[in-house]
Amino acid sequence: MSKLIDYLATLPQYLLPHHFLSRIMLFITRIRFIAFKNFFIETFIRLFDVDMNLANRSRPEDFVHFNDFFTRSLKPEVRPIEGDEKTLISPVDGTISQIGNINDELVFQAKGHHYTLTALLGGDATLASQFINGKFTTIYLSPRDYHRIHMPVAGKLKTMLHVPGRLFSVSGRTTRMVPNLFARNERVVSVFDTEHGPMVLIMVGAIFVGSMETVWSGTVTPTSSRKKVTSWHYGENGDIQLERGQEMGRFNMGSTVILLFPQQSIEWSDIRKPDDVIKMGQQLAHISHQGQNDRAKI
Repeated sequence: MSKLIDYLATLPQYLLPHHFLSRIMLFITRIRFIAFKNFFIETFIRLFDVDMNLANRSRPEDFVHFNDFFTRSLKPEVRPIEGDEKTLISPVDGTISQIGNINDELVFQAKGHHYTLTALLGGDATLASQFINGKFTTIYLSPRDYHRIHMPVAGKLKTMLHVPGRLFSVSGRTTRMVPNLFARNERVVSVFDTEHGPMVLIMVGAIFVGSMETVWSGTVTPTSSRKKVTSWHYGENGDIQLERGQEMGRFNMGSTVILLFPQQSIEWSDIRKPDDVIKMGQQLAHISHQGQNDRAKI
């Protein structure tokens, strides 16, 4: 019965004009009319029990519009960075949906559903081959969470991909019911070179999340001009080096982050399991000795 309820609840999403609705939300969240935006922010704080004591600005009056509030910065002391340079930290506040090993090229989505690395990475089989039998985690950001994204480990940006797609919800119900969800939704793929090997950080869009941005390029989505995968390459003359814990991007409305690492490069922390709540800066994994040795041979 529960599966039937999930199916019936999810079915209308196939018919919704995802991008149109997300553009309406984009407009609404940037309205600067004081009475409207203050009411919107106050209602959201109450409905989702947002702890404004953590934020640098705490009053609705302090924000120019709702999105300014939604992407608010936090006081530095409330998100300390754990461990040393061999500690891989969570890039976001959220809930771990899945964490574990990639099975050949298959990434686990939910019971009964997998998707391939190649599909996730916009059809780039060469990039996907670097993560076969590697490690992955999927972290879901709820509406009440902090929505800036930080670096799990220091790295140099090599490539960014924009992969157009749908904007299904990324709720637990939709994840269980929509096949290949994360390989179907619009996403921004950032590929970094680190001291311990390559790392991919993927920002997955969702319904009402039609806008994602990075610190080096500004707003990447929405766009009406890109119908195919678009890539940007960052060479020696345009080095973008980001340190562990440094902000790398943000969701303008919440969604999901996926991390990919090669085989034997990291080991997930024993205390991290699916459904765990995690905060940005907390230990997520540690660099494996094998990964360090392999990198030293390059």
